[in-house]
Amino acid sequence: MADVLIIDGHPDASSLCAALAQSHAGGLRSGGAQATVLALRDLRFDPILRASYHGHQPLEPDLRHAQALMGAARRLVLVTPIWWGAMPALLKGFFDRVLERGWAFRYLPNGRAEGLLAGRSARVIITSDSPGFYLRFIQGDPTAKALVRSTLKFCGLQPVDMTRIGPVHRASADQRERWLAQVRAQGQADAARLPAADAVRPAPPRSSSEAAPAP
Repeated sequence: MADVLIIDGHPDASSLCAALAQSHAGGLRSGGAQATVLALRDLRFDPILRASYHGHQPLEPDLRHAQALMGAARRLVLVTPIWWGAMPALLKGFFDRVLERGWAFRYLPNGRAEGLLAGRSARVIITSDSPGFYLRFIQGDPTAKALVRSTLKFCGLQPVDMTRIGPVHRASADQRERWLAQVRAQGQADAARLPAADAVRPAPPRSSSEAAPAP
C-alpha cells in the first residue's frame, strides 16, 4: 500500500486535473514517498445511495479496494474541478458511498462525531474557471468548505493543505506547465513531512451492522 493516495475526481482522463494528479504523484515519488493515483472514472460503482440514510448498501469491489487504499495511506490528496460551485457528481457519489459510518466516522454517546481516519494529513487541489477572490469572498468558498471542513476534517484528517489552480479558462499552455510544476514541487515537499506511520489510526474493519452513510 502507498504512503499517499491521490484521488482524481475528474471524469475526463484528458483533463488538467488528471495531469495535476500525475504531476503531484511524480513529485511525491521524487521526494521518496510511495504514491498511488486512484482515478474515480475508472471505478465501477453506483454513486447513488439507493437506501438513502436508512439502510446499508453493500460496497462494490472497486469501493472496497478504495477503502483499503484510504485506510492504509498516511496522506490523502483530492484533485477536483469546481463545477457550478460544487464538486463533480462522480466525486460526491464516491464520498457518499465510501465514507461509511463505523468506518470513516462514528457518533459518540454524547452525540458528537469522532473521525476514525485520524492521524492522516491531506491536500486538496482545486481547479476553477473563476478567480480565487471570487470563490472565497463572493461565493463563500462552498466547495473548499465541503471538502476540507465537512469531509476530510470531519473524518479526522488534519492538517489539510489547499492548492488553488485557476482561472483555467483560456489558460495558455505555458501557464498549465507552470501549474504542473507547482504541484510537482508541492508533492516533493509534502513527501518530507508525511505523518509518522505509528501516528496514523488504523481504519476500523468494516461491519455491515455499523456501516451506514452519514445523515
